[in-house]
Amino acid sequence: MRRLIKEQGREKEIYVGSAGTSSWHHGDAPDDRAVACAAEHGVDISDLRSRPVRAEDFAEYDLILAMDGMNIVNLEYLRPIGDSRYNKARIELILNYAPEFGREVPDPYYHNGFDRVFEMLEAACRNLLKKLTSRQK
Repeated sequence: MRRLIKEQGREKEIYVGSAGTSSWHHGDAPDDRAVACAAEHGVDISDLRSRPVRAEDFAEYDLILAMDGMNIVNLEYLRPIGDSRYNKARIELILNYAPEFGREVPDPYYHNGFDRVFEMLEAACRNLLKKLTSRQK
């Protein structure tokens, strides 16, 4: 998504972050296979480091995208309650923006499906960016 935003010169308009619902890999770099797959598609993700979702994310972001239904459940569990500031973020499945791939992004780690997951996410990001930029005009 960051690459697509940069290609359109919209870095000052659209901010993208990345976080996970598990702290298992906190601070870790992406899997080498994910780095290699992204690089094959002209995307450098080697500088990314994992971080867990923070309470502030629900107040800072307008949209939080999840890979699957379990992540949606986990995100809703992590969202602070009782303070309306944390209701800002809408939570959705990322493949809502590329429904031709189904509802949930499969875990690429167990079936070496990094290329397929990249294809799914790139399509969803392109469609989401198109929707976001058409609203801004």
